[in-house]
Amino acid sequence: MPLIIPEKLPAGDLLEKENIFVMHEARAASQDIRPLKLLMVNLMEDKAIAETQIARLLANTPIQVELVLIKLGRTESCCGLNDYMNTFYKELPDIQNEKFDGMIMSGAPIEIYDFEEVPYWDEFCDILAFAQKNVYSSFYLGWSAHAALYHNFGVESIPCNRILGVYEHMLKRTHSPLVRGFDDVFFAPHTQMARLDSAAIEKNQELRILASSREAGEYLIQTDGGKQIFVIGHPEYDRESLGLEYFKHLRQGEEIDVPENYFQDGTKDVMVKWRGHGSMLLSNWLNYYVYQETPYDLQSI
Repeated sequence: MPLIIPEKLPAGDLLEKENIFVMHEARAASQDIRPLKLLMVNLMEDKAIAETQIARLLANTPIQVELVLIKLGRTESCCGLNDYMNTFYKELPDIQNEKFDGMIMSGAPIEIYDFEEVPYWDEFCDILAFAQKNVYSSFYLGWSAHAALYHNFGVESIPCNRILGVYEHMLKRTHSPLVRGFDDVFFAPHTQMARLDSAAIEKNQELRILASSREAGEYLIQTDGGKQIFVIGHPEYDRESLGLEYFKHLRQGEEIDVPENYFQDGTKDVMVKWRGHGSMLLSNWLNYYVYQETPYDLQSI
């Protein structure tokens, strides 16, 4: 089924070139179907790339999804994106009275784990408070998963050496619908400079650790019932994503190791080992925790 996106959104052209089924709002309005209404909070600097990565996974499901893009005001003014953001993105006051089947929050290009020091922390917390009342199920990626676990459950992120690469993960719980169809061992990309406090998660009766990596730590956590999903990694990443990050740090003069288990030949060829996992993860979330659970009348959330 198609992903419904705003008219003229640049990510739409990229998706169509990849033969991914997208539909613009005017066409979707002519069909007598209630699509899932999904909020995407995009914290990345390159908005179009993050949009495309997440939209690619959403469009690969049999469920029709309407994607609503939202920004945090203080993340954009320094990036020269005001015109782009004003055209395609909304702010929290614009949707304050709306309800959503689900929300996806991207990672963020920051390495601050003293979360109150983040310039847009107050806005971030406002989004989390909105989601608690107005969103049926929320899905957090990368840094936003760390931050949401801290804000909502008091789980600390412990600084560590940079974790950059594609790592093997193992299932710790097999009965959650979120991991239905997963292999016992699967791969996912990581880029982070902190690990979660595993003991704090295990002590919290609301949280369940579903999968982890020996090298990268806890990877997939959910609340009991699936109202919140936390992915400490980036299953949405493109083939080039980790390489681009690696070379960016090199250009900035940083000492950084080559991403682990990523390049096949020095720093050139990449073999993607995580695409199937990422697609199944998003599909399971949409189906089992959003589509199957949310009421037809969103106002009853």
